[in-house]
Amino acid sequence: MLHMREPRKNEKHLHFRRRLGNGAQLVLVGVLTGAFAGVLVTLYTVLASMAEEFSRGYYGFFRDNPAFVPLLFLALALGAVIAGGIVRFLPYIRGSGIPQTEGSMRGLMRFSWYRSLTGMFAASLLCIFLGLSAGSEGPSILIGGSAGAGTSETLRRSALIRRYQVTGGACAGLAVAFNAPLTGIAFALEEGQKRFTPEVFVSSFVSVAAAVIVRNVLYAGFRLPVGAYFTTFSFAQADMLAPMFYVYVVFAAVLVALAGVAFYYALFAAKKLFAGIRFWKGVGKFLIPFLLAGAAGLVTANVMGGGHAFIASLGSGASGVERVFSSPLWATLLIVFFLKFCVTVFNMGAGVPCGAFIPMLAIGAGAGALVSLLTARMGMPAAYADALIVICMAVFFTTLVRAPVTGVLLTVELTWNFAFLLPALIGVAAGYLIGDVFRLKPVYDRLLEDMLAEGGVGKTRPFAAEYAVTAHSPAAGRTLRDVLLPADVRITRVRRGEKLFIPDGNTALLAGDTVLAEGDLEENSDAPVQLAEILGAPKDAQKSAKP
Repeated sequence: MLHMREPRKNEKHLHFRRRLGNGAQLVLVGVLTGAFAGVLVTLYTVLASMAEEFSRGYYGFFRDNPAFVPLLFLALALGAVIAGGIVRFLPYIRGSGIPQTEGSMRGLMRFSWYRSLTGMFAASLLCIFLGLSAGSEGPSILIGGSAGAGTSETLRRSALIRRYQVTGGACAGLAVAFNAPLTGIAFALEEGQKRFTPEVFVSSFVSVAAAVIVRNVLYAGFRLPVGAYFTTFSFAQADMLAPMFYVYVVFAAVLVALAGVAFYYALFAAKKLFAGIRFWKGVGKFLIPFLLAGAAGLVTANVMGGGHAFIASLGSGASGVERVFSSPLWATLLIVFFLKFCVTVFNMGAGVPCGAFIPMLAIGAGAGALVSLLTARMGMPAAYADALIVICMAVFFTTLVRAPVTGVLLTVELTWNFAFLLPALIGVAAGYLIGDVFRLKPVYDRLLEDMLAEGGVGKTRPFAAEYAVTAHSPAAGRTLRDVLLPADVRITRVRRGEKLFIPDGNTALLAGDTVLAEGDLEENSDAPVQLAEILGAPKDAQKSAKP
């Protein structure tokens, strides 16, 4: 028999919560979360931009002075050891940070917010400084989520409020990194929680709004541009309603989605490969992606960093793309696509603490640029090239992440242009269908599952307990689909007076109902505490566990 831990709240906090109300709590704490995340992520993204620009400068020096190249690889090897050592002691910062943040949102894992925040902040900046294919957007999500967890813990909020604030902080981090508030909110609903509840919407909306305001104020203070990222793309000369253009869009979407499928399988093959490397207690495996990134960076600067500069150079006919060895445009694009593909796969496969969000978009944009050259040979007017590149960027992202709304909104906000919205929806739908055909799980969900299987989750035991829904609980008067239950817990039975029935998503819970909650939980899980906060008092002081 497993004994249930009672929620730890003193009378003062209980009185405050009852007087203030759950909705007001979410708004007030969400504003603090957004402000905190806004300051941290803004500072982080500014430093990341400076580090990327500096790395481009000294890589240029090594290209012009090959005799000093061994010093670069020595620095990369040292950086690999430092980053690997940090990850060894702070395993929750490995990778882009998005899977573990989603795990915290869903109640599947919990980690020290200040250690994760500072560790990811430092380690990912080191990777960007050393010229890896590393973006700031993934780490920004972890930093923002950690800020949300820190805010809720500092204010001694409940476990449920903590999950809401991790969600809000993570979305705020993404919104600040891209200056894309709608994308941040969509990320919470579509990718983070994978459900819509009023509380999830309120916490994400408030946190994103506060964070973006803070970001814009700080950018104005730093005298930095606040506008959209990719203003180099132009759609004014293209008729987005021309039927033939939709044929090109579907053709391009299928090809780029197949490239996304190849990326997916290559990534998990690389993970399997790196899992078998135990050199220096696992730290040695970081040498491979670091040294490979150095070699790729010497070939072309387009592979370095997240890929903002490369994507922007593809606008208006890709005339701004830096040529590789004076090769023709198609050869340059092919080289950049191949190298960016490989170094990003190796980074993610090894668990290097650096973002892969914008690198995946850059790979999709590069694939789109190649396909646009092909479709131009097939007769597509040059005016459509920019739209096709942006659509392919969304298609590649959607094929891997399986979040079509987020993908479309992101490309709209990055270009701040709605002209290509309808063809983008069609292209994304085609890419999503290709992912279904190959039975791809969302890449971040798959990475989270692997992370949990590697030791993030202990042994589980069946759990079952009855709770009495109280009048002032968050669940009272709500349908089950609008109640954010702990992960892996479901309501399987409701007793209302003399009536006993099996509920569905449309069942409204009423004060006085007795509900049976079941699931498979870790022995140290705080799900019983969350259930008591969401539903009300347990029917007895124990939770039963089947042997």
